[in-house]
Amino acid sequence: MLTVLVDYDSGNLHSAAKAFERVAAETGGGQVIVSARPEDVARADRIVLPGDGAFPACRRALLAVPGLFEAIDEAVTARGRPFLGICIGMQMLATRGLEYEDTPGFDWIAGEVVRITPADPRLKVPHMGWNDLVIDHPHPLLAGVNTGEHAYFVHSYHFRVTDPADRLAHVDYAGDITAIVARGNVAGTQFHPEKSQATGLRLIANFLRWRP
Repeated sequence: MLTVLVDYDSGNLHSAAKAFERVAAETGGGQVIVSARPEDVARADRIVLPGDGAFPACRRALLAVPGLFEAIDEAVTARGRPFLGICIGMQMLATRGLEYEDTPGFDWIAGEVVRITPADPRLKVPHMGWNDLVIDHPHPLLAGVNTGEHAYFVHSYHFRVTDPADRLAHVDYAGDITAIVARGNVAGTQFHPEKSQATGLRLIANFLRWRP
């Protein structure tokens, strides 16, 4: 089994790759590579799309690599390969993002990416640091992950899903912030699983054995 972490110069690939490689080695999860090559994505059994920075910049960077998004889209939507987006990689699953400008997303999970607006003005944006997950719906990706476990976040915008069934978990930051989404063979985490210690490693392990 091959898991490809997509390299488009917009993600914290070193720490993510190390986390996926470690879990794959410990669980028999197969090979993990980092690649920007459409042909590697095309042969992947699982695809991971990290993303750091701003939604429009990440979207442009992905589209700037010839054939890369087309290979991802073909693998995920036509052949049903399991997909995990991380941070902005998760946000790009939405219909559109509203960070700085109106930017089309993949529209794989309906919704919009909007600025975090805590009800308590004393809370700072970006939402940065550890927060407690609240599980909304059971899912194979959440096997062994419970409400109250911690995950590490760094973001100013969040995914407001159209269908509540697509939100697997959220956190409270003077208001609900989407933490995990999933629909079919597509999933995403707003937090960084590679930085979320035992909780994040457990989710990565679940992804590597997930069969939607």
